[in-house]
Amino acid sequence: MKCWLNKLLLILLVFCCLTLSGCWDRIEINDLAIVSGAAIDLGNKKNEITLSVQILSPRALSGSQGGSSYSTKMAIVRSAQGINIADAMSKLQKKLSRKIFLGHCKVYIFGERLAKAGISDMTDFISRHPETRNRAQIYVSKGDASSILQVIPPLERYSSEVLRELAKQNVGESVTLVDLRQMMQGQVHTCLLPMVAILPPQGQVKKEETIPYLVGTAVFDQGKMVGSLSGRITRGVMWLRDEIQRSTVTVKLKNAKGFITVSPIREHSRLEPRIENGKWIMKVQVVSEGDIVENGTNLNLSDPKWVAEIEEALRKDIETRIQLALDTLQKRMKVDIIQFGPTFYQKYPQQFNQVKDRWQEQFAEIEVALEVSTIVRRAGLAAGPAGIPQSKVKE
Repeated sequence: MKCWLNKLLLILLVFCCLTLSGCWDRIEINDLAIVSGAAIDLGNKKNEITLSVQILSPRALSGSQGGSSYSTKMAIVRSAQGINIADAMSKLQKKLSRKIFLGHCKVYIFGERLAKAGISDMTDFISRHPETRNRAQIYVSKGDASSILQVIPPLERYSSEVLRELAKQNVGESVTLVDLRQMMQGQVHTCLLPMVAILPPQGQVKKEETIPYLVGTAVFDQGKMVGSLSGRITRGVMWLRDEIQRSTVTVKLKNAKGFITVSPIREHSRLEPRIENGKWIMKVQVVSEGDIVENGTNLNLSDPKWVAEIEEALRKDIETRIQLALDTLQKRMKVDIIQFGPTFYQKYPQQFNQVKDRWQEQFAEIEVALEVSTIVRRAGLAAGPAGIPQSKVKE
């Protein structure tokens, strides 16, 4: 009996080995063209787009090249045109000896002209492709997106890595593929993307050896770019969206010469929608706690009176930024990218559905009640200003 069971187990083991074919569809890494970043622009011909990919150079990554050639050949850029991304990629594949692999592509850049024409089809392809990363960062470029991939940054290995690091710094808007898809499929069908441009060369820096940097935010309605926001207005939008994580605010007091800079350590924004007698009201509560990181005045900040004045100046500065963002979005653009629509929908779904088809007009009429609370926690190790004689310090 035992011998028969052993034979049966042996037969089952052999059968399993036959059915488990292993990595039958494997592709060796030496046969892959690993894409680190992709740029999509409008093509030269009508109804065509240009797909550009930044491909890591295997020789440079292996360290077989040294000196200046190492930095200049860390990545190469190849482009092709087509009626859509899938068509352009098939044509691009004919120009490469290795299979295009998007599994490590962490940055996608839309050109400004393409963004104004619409990015819905491009977002659909990126979302459907089995190799793309849901956490890939999405940007809009000033001018052609392909030019961003061409620059050779002095600190990072290639330009797409610069954009990936910028997203980590939390100094501006950071939008992933998942975020973009959720915004485009949300109740109001609006979205925003960070905008980048090439930093002008300075001093001895060559034109191609510059870096991409953040220049503001692109605003989209129904998949098309309808305008852009400056860095200052973007800050106000980030306050409204509860996205401020790292910032510094510099203020000036009435009774002192010079400026004081506060670095927030904790920020929180809360939206509370209300509908009263047919009037739509959004209460915005902002709380900011921070430390003083620079005292350029002659004030001794150990006095609570000066701290209170700093808190008041900080509160007014935050209010100004938020109000500037509200005026731009509600009065000029009439595009809801600050989550007013979804917030009202969560509390008043029936009323929201009644105005959903004309939400942008309704958004412009919403009354905003803004409440900003600021707290200065610490003045630093030195309460008085450094480098000023004690006789000139104002107590």
